[in-house]
Amino acid sequence: MNIALDMMGGDYAPLEAVKGISLFLAEGGKNITLTLIGEETKVKALLLANAIPLENIVVVHAAQCIDMHEHPTKALREKQQSSIAIGFNLLATGKTDAFISAGNTGAMMVGALFSIKAIEGVTRPTIGAYIPRENGRLGLLVDAGINADCKPENLTQFAILGSLYAEHILGYQNPKVGLINLGEEEGKGNLLAQAAYPLLKENKHLNFIGNIEGRDILINKADVMVCDGFTGNVVLKMAESIYDLAKRRNINDEHFDRFNFEVYGGVPVLGVAKPVIIGHGISKDVAFKNMISTAQRMIEKDLMQKMKDVFEQKG
Repeated sequence: MNIALDMMGGDYAPLEAVKGISLFLAEGGKNITLTLIGEETKVKALLLANAIPLENIVVVHAAQCIDMHEHPTKALREKQQSSIAIGFNLLATGKTDAFISAGNTGAMMVGALFSIKAIEGVTRPTIGAYIPRENGRLGLLVDAGINADCKPENLTQFAILGSLYAEHILGYQNPKVGLINLGEEEGKGNLLAQAAYPLLKENKHLNFIGNIEGRDILINKADVMVCDGFTGNVVLKMAESIYDLAKRRNINDEHFDRFNFEVYGGVPVLGVAKPVIIGHGISKDVAFKNMISTAQRMIEKDLMQKMKDVFEQKG
């Protein structure tokens, strides 16, 4: 197993990425090759300074870096020696099995869609986001912001992809899928929700429980919560604000601490043919460690093949 990591992506690169690797290895990640893509001299110096054993480490030099403000498509086209471009090339050619970056989100999405391609049958890949729930476990929100305008068929595919991720990575048996709506009754909502409901209800791959409302998102009513990316991103940004609000008001509560989204690492791009994980720009060591662990589980569970199998059946 070979997991590639963009060492130059993120506000605290490459130091926090190196520290995250140290945490990952300390927890037993010994039989995995980590391919670290970045400024070779700087990366190797930090590996040495943090006493990281090098037997399962490969450093690939990247002479360029795509900054957060750059236009994704233009930057990928013009910066072929950037850490993100090299990372996708290694993944696309089979030299690595997964790719992680806390760098330019747009460039990561463009790279995932055009270098790795979508699973056959998936019309639009999606990004999932974790939602801490009152019972102590995580729910999965799909889509979290990359598909602002959707068709009913897109929501059904998001639900299938999210359900497979929730089952095999988050550990839910027969995960409950809910459609975010403005009422519980069938027939409620806008045209998109009304049209998506019967498709979700009839799909044999889903344990669809019906509509869920905003008040249900933070409890354990549904394990996978489905909506268009516009709605999902509003929900996600509101959830992210809970941790900051609690800290500003000096509220010390274990549940509110779980809204520190940094600790979860990155979010998976679901629906592309190989594991791609996009981290938050402010990711620190724990986030990088968790991203590597998530990539490891996705590979071990052969999640992408399971997704391919379901969409082949649908075809």
